[in-house]
Amino acid sequence: MEKANIRAKNRIIVILGPTSSGKSGIGVKLAKKFNGEIISADSRQIYRRLNIGTGKIARDPSRAGLKSNSEIYRSEGIAHHLIDAVDPKTEYNVARFKKDAIRVINDTIQRGKLPIICGGTGFWIRTLVDDVDFPEVKPDWKLREKLGRKSADVLFTLLKKFDPERAKKIDAKNKVRLIRALEICLAIGKVPKIKEKEKNKKYAFLQIGIGVSKEKLHKKIKKRLEERWKEGMIDEVRKLKKSGLSWKKIQSFGLGYFWIPLYLKKKISEEELFEKIYSSEKNYAKRQLTWFRKDKRIVWLENYKKIQKIVGEFLDKH
Repeated sequence: MEKANIRAKNRIIVILGPTSSGKSGIGVKLAKKFNGEIISADSRQIYRRLNIGTGKIARDPSRAGLKSNSEIYRSEGIAHHLIDAVDPKTEYNVARFKKDAIRVINDTIQRGKLPIICGGTGFWIRTLVDDVDFPEVKPDWKLREKLGRKSADVLFTLLKKFDPERAKKIDAKNKVRLIRALEICLAIGKVPKIKEKEKNKKYAFLQIGIGVSKEKLHKKIKKRLEERWKEGMIDEVRKLKKSGLSWKKIQSFGLGYFWIPLYLKKKISEEELFEKIYSSEKNYAKRQLTWFRKDKRIVWLENYKKIQKIVGEFLDKH
């Protein structure tokens, strides 16, 4: 199939949605049709060695000698960026993601390709679409260790006390985000109001959400979990521990990475483990949708032909 001609610069497609909704497959189809490349917006797939548990695409073994991850990680010939880019021992946050993503976006555009951002980490995506700026506050490891002993409910209560406005917008179950917000509060008094431009003047974005019914989504989540289970997601966590990562660090990645260490320490059974992960992923999908539904600019579709049509119209218009 002949690839569409990308006439204008600085146009970006965003394919988003909850876990297991089929974002990656649609992103690759669009990339093949419109001469694009994938830029991952997944806060877990950015890390090396977190492969099976994150549903990361497989490395192309024929390209293993190449240095660039975008040349190694390919799906149906389409380059994927910001996958397997950071050591899991390294501190990585949304500010670093924004810097890295803009660098890749600009490079992709300069090479005449269409950037297609694909992922389910809503905060990261919003950072790019709304050109959000963040305060520079260095990590306070002692404070993080102290806050890490508290439950998400306690952390959320503390944040409401220090910064009620930030508490209204944050994911109340995400301990990592809660700890970071409290870290900033205690360092500079409060979390500064997120600075958003009325419109990102440098890029034109089209955000497409993959709309799947709740029943269908839960079936997809379960099917994907069963596949990863057979691929060896439990053994992957064993290897992460042997590589030098602490149980605490592994659990900080959430979902299966939180529950598998408990199974390996014989605190829950294998049957309980599967159900815990399945339940966690369903709840995670619910939180993702709650976040995305707040943005009325997102066009929700499931049928690929309709998605292709609206992307084509967007590219012709801008």
